[in-house]
Formats: sequence, C-alpha cells, structure tokens
Amino acid sequence: MTDPVRLLLARHGQTQWHRDNRYVSTTDIGLNETGYEQAGTLARRAQREGVDLVLSSPLGRALETAKPAVAALGFQLRTDERLRELDFGGWEGKTLAEIGDEEPEAVRRFEESAEHGFPGGEPLERGADRVLEVFADLYRSHAGETVLIVAHNTLLRLALCRMLGVSLGQYRRLMPRVVNGAVSEVRFGGRGGALYSFNDLDRAR
Repeated sequence: MTDPVRLLLARHGQTQWHRDNRYVSTTDIGLNETGYEQAGTLARRAQREGVDLVLSSPLGRALETAKPAVAALGFQLRTDERLRELDFGGWEGKTLAEIGDEEPEAVRRFEESAEHGFPGGEPLERGADRVLEVFADLYRSHAGETVLIVAHNTLLRLALCRMLGVSLGQYRRLMPRVVNGAVSEVRFGGRGGALYSFNDLDRAR
C-alpha cells in the first residue's frame, strides 16, 4: 500500500487585522512585525522537518509567510488558488462584535451553529471540498513525502472537520482557531486522513 503524504498545515503569520480579530478573506493585507517573526520560525521548522515541497495560498500574507521557508530550502514557491481563505462576504474586515451591533440575530445564529456560513460569502462546503482536493492531489503526487501548506484559519479548520467527518457547522466550537504560525500535522492517504497534531507552535525546539 502506498505511504500517505505527510502534510504540515500552517496558518500564515499575523497581520494587523488578524491581531484585531477581524474577518479577513479577500483583502490582501500584509504581515506585521510579529507575522514576519512567525514566518522565520516556520522556515527553521521546515528545514528540520525535511520538507519536500512548500505550497501556499496566493494571498500576500500567505506568500510572505512561505517565502522564508522556500528560501531556506532552496525551492521554488508554488501556489494553489484552492488554498485561498473562505470568502466572508459582507462580514469582511469586521470584528464579530461590530457585526453583532449591526446584525445581532445573525450573530446569534452563527454562534449557535456556523452551518449557514457568511452572508454573501462562500458556502462552507465549497471551501472544505477544495482543500480536500488539494490533499488528495498531493497524495497522488507526493506520497511518502512531507509537504508544508501555508493557508488560512477558517479554511484549514473546515478542511480538518471535513477530513475527520465532523459537521462543518461545528468548526468554531471544536477548533476555536488556528494560531498564526502554528502547524497542524496530517497524514493523508487513499482512505482519507488522520490528524496527528493541532496548533503546534514549536516553542520548545
């Protein structure tokens, strides 16, 4: 049986909007100072982990996070449009508190279950499915190897829920957030995937 592909799923480094806990999807905002430090830490980890490929979302904050790892490994940076953050529609650029002032009932329903997604945004199922397609493609092309994926908070949580057979509407309750710069390890094969670690910040190494 073919060995699974080992996936290191990293959230991009911090930006000012993410520090303020704003919903950021299509807005192409760059890293702040903390974010660049997190990108450097991720690059050092990529070297230790023996990464064979770095694959990034095409959004600037993800590219800026991936570039130090690519440079350290001597690779060419590869991107995949399917790794873009979920489109948050009308909630883009706002905090949940700000949205609650405008749409308290919508926020109440969202906090109970996120299954209906974001007003005017991308359906949760579509976001989860496109990332699982990436996982499956990487298994076919890089079985037995280690791939670093640099992507986004909501998208990665949805993909993990889909992979584990968990209701997408519960992603916020079960996985409150993926920490900026943290890595979650997945092994993905012909029968699906398994989660080996979640939100590993690599502080002690």
